[in-house]
Amino acid sequence: MTIFLLIAAITALSVYAIERSEDQQAAAQLRTRAAAISSALERRANASSAYLRAGAALLAMMDDIPASRFRRFVSELRLDAEYRGADGIGWARVVYPDEVEAFNESMKRDGPGSIRLHPQLSPAQAFAVPVTFLQPDTQRNRLALGFDMFSEPVRRAAMMEAERTSRPTASGRVVLQQEGGDPEPGFLIYMPVFKPVPGGRALKGYIFSPFNAQDFFASALELEGAGQFSVRIYDRSVAPANLLAEIDSLPNGNSGMVERQVVTIANHPWVLELHGGRTDTLSGLSMATLIFGLLVALLLTVLIRILTAQAMEDQAALRWLEEQASIRNSLTRELNHRVKNTLANVLSIIALTRRRAESLNDFADGLDGRIRALSATHDLLTQSDWGATPVRSVVQAELLPYAQSGDHEVKLEGDEVQLAPNDALSLGLAVHELATNAAKYGALSQCGGRISVAWEMVERDRVQIKWLERGGPPVAAKRGRGFGTDLIEKIVAHEVGNPVDLRFEPEGVSCVLTIPVRKPKPFAMRTPKPAHLASIPDSQV
Repeated sequence: MTIFLLIAAITALSVYAIERSEDQQAAAQLRTRAAAISSALERRANASSAYLRAGAALLAMMDDIPASRFRRFVSELRLDAEYRGADGIGWARVVYPDEVEAFNESMKRDGPGSIRLHPQLSPAQAFAVPVTFLQPDTQRNRLALGFDMFSEPVRRAAMMEAERTSRPTASGRVVLQQEGGDPEPGFLIYMPVFKPVPGGRALKGYIFSPFNAQDFFASALELEGAGQFSVRIYDRSVAPANLLAEIDSLPNGNSGMVERQVVTIANHPWVLELHGGRTDTLSGLSMATLIFGLLVALLLTVLIRILTAQAMEDQAALRWLEEQASIRNSLTRELNHRVKNTLANVLSIIALTRRRAESLNDFADGLDGRIRALSATHDLLTQSDWGATPVRSVVQAELLPYAQSGDHEVKLEGDEVQLAPNDALSLGLAVHELATNAAKYGALSQCGGRISVAWEMVERDRVQIKWLERGGPPVAAKRGRGFGTDLIEKIVAHEVGNPVDLRFEPEGVSCVLTIPVRKPKPFAMRTPKPAHLASIPDSQV
């Protein structure tokens, strides 16, 4: 988990660095594009201003400017592509209050239709500056003829600034008379024309160019494309009411990256605003870096988990092998102990059998039976891997030869009780001696004899086993002690750690044995192998 978090953190830092670099690159591109568009706008405005300067110089030398002379002047300018975006070039003479009627007569004489100065000159206004001529002569441009531009504050401010500086000056945002009520914004560039008078000069009028702002903007962008940007032009400051024109080239709208620059158009400030094309989503390189980093983190996490699991399995296998080695040593010691015990039992059996035998055949028969009894019990212990052995199984193994005969009745009764290996061996010897005695002298020596073996738990850790013979020959009151009696009362009683109650009653022999029930301990050899060692044989472990 730590490795995953570390690589994820490194990936996140890399993505952040990439995004920051691309943002800086996008900001630089935005500034470069804004500078290029500003330059294109200024070139368009400067081209128009140059024509107006030239026109002002020419008109200043004329005493009178009739319509025919103005038309010829505009045609001789041979306006080329640099003047695109303008509605033409116009002349607006200064008209004083006493010259209004003369102006109206001249407009009626020279102009199309009945054109008069409008709006009427107010008493507070020193003079009017109506549109006198506007070329080219189109139906659209005729809508502006006679309009007193000095009556409108925005135009008046531009004309007064142009007069003060004697330079081409652009107005603020206006709606041109040519629009005929359409609210599309526009602007005008004025160049004052002066006439010499004694002691100085007097204002004669203005040569001007009206512009539809959107057309002017579009023509400027022909010089320098907008690219993948959203571009807006505002008059003086950024506000919805000051918007002059806009071109949106972004496929998904504006982003949060904005670049603003002030552009001076004919002595008038505009604000150019560009919205960049960067979006809120990650770039392709950032996405690739993020995906690659996460994949590497996941792969390393999986690899570490696999290696950790393998190390844990190897450690478990090593512990298992160490346990098996310890178990083998314990088994070797236990086997050595059991062999010594078994040999001691055999030696005791041989000594007692020899002492009681009257002939070699008696010695061989007695020894053979007792050794077989040990062998039968050993077989049971082997089948249980020298674990716990049921009482019933031990008793059945010794009485099996007699239970198969129809002449006798053998009855076993008791709960499931498990004995430890040594205790099972001792019980097997005792039952063998009792069965051998019964076959020679007791209930198993004649038809109709009955053997009953019952057991029950008398304490939490002891089981009491009762042997009872009935239906056999009467037991003699006086009889000598045999090997079986000594074996049961001495060897077996010593092995189980409890005295044996053996009685020779006239009706038959009864014997009560009390054997400890020891809880079986977990045998480590039977612990399952680790999965990756399952194919290795135990002989190679």
